[in-house]
Amino acid sequence: MKVYFDVCCLNRMFDDQTQGKIRLEAEAIVGILKRCSAGEWELVGSDIIELETSKNPDAIKKQKVSRLHDGATIKINYNTEIKARAVKLREHGVKFFDSLHLASAEYVNVDVFLTTDKQLINSSIRANVKIRVENPLNFYMEVLNNG
Repeated sequence: MKVYFDVCCLNRMFDDQTQGKIRLEAEAIVGILKRCSAGEWELVGSDIIELETSKNPDAIKKQKVSRLHDGATIKINYNTEIKARAVKLREHGVKFFDSLHLASAEYVNVDVFLTTDKQLINSSIRANVKIRVENPLNFYMEVLNNG
């Protein structure tokens, strides 16, 4: 299974864990990353993740997220096909970086694109993306429930 985390997901483990939903999402992300590092699933990275992460003003978070991203076994290089698809996604109201992430994930046909951004999940439905877009907690609970 190929798994793509957007940057808000990769940052989730370093957010304020006193909020229950944030803590549970972070725990789900850790569980998913463990499956990737164990070789059960493939972590997909991209030039877009690197670019967006580089813009984080928090140097410590930037370094931690970069380390997570370094574990990717598949790396997507930005290209004209991704650019063209991102433009089409933006026509449906998908934000700039979100469109680049979705287009990158579609380019390699990931099995699941994970985000903690509810607005992105909703806009991906409107844009009729070709991949599954889920909240990591919902996805991980489904995985655990299905054995």
